[in-house]
Amino acid sequence: MAEMAAVLQNNRANIQRRARLQRLAVGLQGERINMYANPNHHVPMVTIYMDQSKDLRFDYRLSRESIEALMTLLRREKTHGWVQHVEVLLVVYWLAHGLSYSVVSRVFDVPKTTVFNIVHRMCEAILCLLEKVIHFPTQAQCAEAGNGFHRHANSPAFSHCVGAIDGCHIRIKAPNSPHAQDHLNRKLFFSVQLRGICDSYGKFLDIFVGYPGSVHDTRVLRNSPVFVRGCYPPAGHYIVGDGGSPCLREPLNLITPYREPLRGRVEARFNRHHARARSVVERAFGMMKTRWRGIFFKALEVHHTFSPKVIAVCAVLHNICLTAGDILEPTEGGDPVPLPPQGPVQRDEHAGQHYRDRLAAH
Repeated sequence: MAEMAAVLQNNRANIQRRARLQRLAVGLQGERINMYANPNHHVPMVTIYMDQSKDLRFDYRLSRESIEALMTLLRREKTHGWVQHVEVLLVVYWLAHGLSYSVVSRVFDVPKTTVFNIVHRMCEAILCLLEKVIHFPTQAQCAEAGNGFHRHANSPAFSHCVGAIDGCHIRIKAPNSPHAQDHLNRKLFFSVQLRGICDSYGKFLDIFVGYPGSVHDTRVLRNSPVFVRGCYPPAGHYIVGDGGSPCLREPLNLITPYREPLRGRVEARFNRHHARARSVVERAFGMMKTRWRGIFFKALEVHHTFSPKVIAVCAVLHNICLTAGDILEPTEGGDPVPLPPQGPVQRDEHAGQHYRDRLAAH
């Protein structure tokens, strides 16, 4: 009889425990889900999130509003036991500090394999938001973008500018493959390239990531979808880029500064205004590097084939943060390795030069 009573009491305790977990799931997700994992809300990183008075930017590099916006965009039917906020916090913490899976495993008190699975699954989920978060403006929105670049450049000649394009190298670990040297860039470290177009507020309109570090910037540009398809900017508008790119009219209207030596005050004045307009994309990369220092200032602790997805996730989160008003101004600092010469200078096309001359005269 005593043994039967103990069994009944144990069964009752299990039923009560499952009921508590189901109430927890309903409270956190707004819907009932099947739970097979019990999230430990006594983990310090989760406790900080649960305390509404805590500022999350120190630990997660995102404001509470940004994290909530990300969770809203990711809200979907659950097919496993980890509640969404634990998954989102784990992957954002991993991105914020560029840590190994083992370290994050100890921080969140979950198995290392679980960290690996959550990071990869959540990165794929965030990438599903890419076209929703990173996209070109409509024709009606181009006027607002032009006004923004007009203000930045302090010149009406840039009122039809609807984007700034630039690229950067993201450090990765030396790939363990016969083609590892393809990733060794001119700065003498292994990298993959990120090329992005941003608007006057620093939000990305387009990203192209994944080319090995040794590939010339112009080749990356000419193989990017925006160049191949000629889908942006719309007719009557243009984007600005640095001197490492050719000045083009087709298939995309890309205006670069005049090359040295400059011929007269008109070219010098145009270059000054052009630099002010182009600085928007440099600031966008600076904000990303400030927010994700663990990603952009040291080699990514992932396989080199997964690196482009992680970088694209950072760009998606960058746009979500700006939309939520969560802005981290760029800080001083960068790569101390000197930059050797890029290679042969790319020739400007005549149509691009003529269009630039008209802008400079204006």
